[in-house]
Amino acid sequence: MQKILLIQTAFTGDVVLATALIEKIHHFYPADQIDFLVRKGNEGLLEGHPFLNEVLIWDKKNDKFKNLLKHLKIIRGKKYDKVITLQRFASTGILTAFSKAKERIGFDKNPFSFLFTKKVTHDFKKGVHEVERNNKLIEDFTDNTFNKPRLYPTTEDELGILSYTKTPFVCMMPASVWFTKQYAEEKWIELLDYFPEEYTIYLLGGHADIELCERIKEKTINKKIEVLAGKLNFLSSAALMSKAKMNYSNDSAPLHFASAINAPITAIFCSTIPEFGFYPLSDKSFIVQTDVNLECKPCSLHGLKACPLEHFKCAYTIETKKLLQTISE
Repeated sequence: MQKILLIQTAFTGDVVLATALIEKIHHFYPADQIDFLVRKGNEGLLEGHPFLNEVLIWDKKNDKFKNLLKHLKIIRGKKYDKVITLQRFASTGILTAFSKAKERIGFDKNPFSFLFTKKVTHDFKKGVHEVERNNKLIEDFTDNTFNKPRLYPTTEDELGILSYTKTPFVCMMPASVWFTKQYAEEKWIELLDYFPEEYTIYLLGGHADIELCERIKEKTINKKIEVLAGKLNFLSSAALMSKAKMNYSNDSAPLHFASAINAPITAIFCSTIPEFGFYPLSDKSFIVQTDVNLECKPCSLHGLKACPLEHFKCAYTIETKKLLQTISE
């Protein structure tokens, strides 16, 4: 039996996509002990995960460097056989390079990759999914086949959302960390105004998204809306999404939730493009973006805090009818 540590301390969606490695490693080495290091706030994604031994939590917002050294000491003490970082940043490179693990694996773009026992070329070729890029880190001791990420809502999560599933419903996740990834508020309202009357609409998100969801609810003429933002945890949200007739999400974490539970998803791409490798993996999935040929799209890899040209045409030129079509299909 080997002891393996996976490190992904970036955003929520990145952790979800990284779960594909848990699935792959467990498939090949079911007796191995797998631990996972995440940033504080993302640990709920992995609660009750059947293939994980322990979830380590790094508080990056408070005393980041002090907590980094604390976790380095913890990691060294656990005497891992393999430490694998999925990130290309110095902090996780330090944890990997100085972990004292027999095998220290990461991407070549990490500043500390020269201390890794194995470094993998991070090929950001358009059309290659992020899961495929991550799989390169472990393919020499597993294989190169593609497998999906997966989340495991608990029985409590499943029971907690039953009251919301008694009538046909759709989930919409209107918020995003990055403004240019977030479909415009007015466009969400327009979509809701024209949405088929037979569906209840649940607006999902975190506590920070409550205000946006409440504004959208107040401004639309659609009366079958309930704001659940801030009321459900990650896995409860995923459980609810799995039972929805359709889910609507920006190029953001909920899109990857859908991939990890094989829920139907309509993914809205504003400033970014699917070819960056963060497109949905669900069996029933749709990608919607503008049909207008914009020279400024894509304007960035991960999104920006504001439209550089101040017109945000990549969002405003998306036709609402394209989003409405996916619910009937």
